[in-house]
Amino acid sequence: MKALVYGGPGKRSWTEVPDPKIMEATDAVIRVDAVTICGTDLHILRGDVPAVEPGRVLGHEAVGTVVETGDAVRGLAAGDRVLASCISACGTCRFCREGSYGQCLGGGGWILGHTTDGVQAEYARIPFAGLSTHKLPAGVPDETAVLLADILPTSYEVGVRNGRVSPGDTVVVVGAGPIGLAAIRTAQLFSPAHIVAVDKAESRLTAAREFGADITLLPDRLAADAVRAVTGGLGADVVIEAVGLPETFELCTRLVRPGGHVANVGVHGAPATLHLEDLWIRNVTITTGLVDTSSTPRLLAMVAAGKLGVGDMVRHRFALADIMRAYDVFETPEQSGALKVVMTR
Repeated sequence: MKALVYGGPGKRSWTEVPDPKIMEATDAVIRVDAVTICGTDLHILRGDVPAVEPGRVLGHEAVGTVVETGDAVRGLAAGDRVLASCISACGTCRFCREGSYGQCLGGGGWILGHTTDGVQAEYARIPFAGLSTHKLPAGVPDETAVLLADILPTSYEVGVRNGRVSPGDTVVVVGAGPIGLAAIRTAQLFSPAHIVAVDKAESRLTAAREFGADITLLPDRLAADAVRAVTGGLGADVVIEAVGLPETFELCTRLVRPGGHVANVGVHGAPATLHLEDLWIRNVTITTGLVDTSSTPRLLAMVAAGKLGVGDMVRHRFALADIMRAYDVFETPEQSGALKVVMTR
């Protein structure tokens, strides 16, 4: 089969690799029907995630059809249409028993496209398939469902829920890429008074307004003044970092009010300065996190019921064999206007 293979920093290829096989009794093999590219994949290609070794098949977000299951897999059968979660869960370790699947100690966590071969391929092996896949309702299209593999639960769990968004809050989302837009959409579930989007690209600020932001700002020195202007001079109740750069993290700490929350979602490849000399006295809470995907069933139910729309995030579509061109488009959002790109069989 063919797959998107990481060849080291800056190197990727769509090339022949061995077909996946059942390796453990808890595995399943799926035919990949729809797959997308994550900002984390770009971090890998920049060399920001050294645990990913050359030769690894990338990708951790897919919808597929079950081809084969291991002897220990229950509740799945060949022909089932499933969402493959970005997080794998053994189900028995301490963290899995607490629902913190991202911290799995039994061989799971974020492994697809990281420490084991991923899903940007014609077929993929899904470890711990019983807990790491979700059967899909017929009414949820593939290109909508694939957004539930990572960005929707990530923005909701690591951004909105960790940030403790509450009714009447002013929420600032720094970075209006796919994760930031998903944070804007899921923050609305809690009826904030204002959602402010900050980004340097006008195309993404336009998208942020379409997704529900009522204020959009450039990341300049006037941004803090604008946030204070709508909060009685205090600053934002919750600031969600959705980029992963030192300067965007530090901007978040300048926008938050005393007693507020900074929820870091972005993947950082370089150190950021933590100005505790300013923050310690302001009672600011800073959270980080890897998604657990424990919210996926609830989010999927809302999507299936028409209560949470995310399909409008997909602006570019490609055949799976055109994945190299899809990467080119996704890597240059300022020129292409890309949000999420989806490749289908």
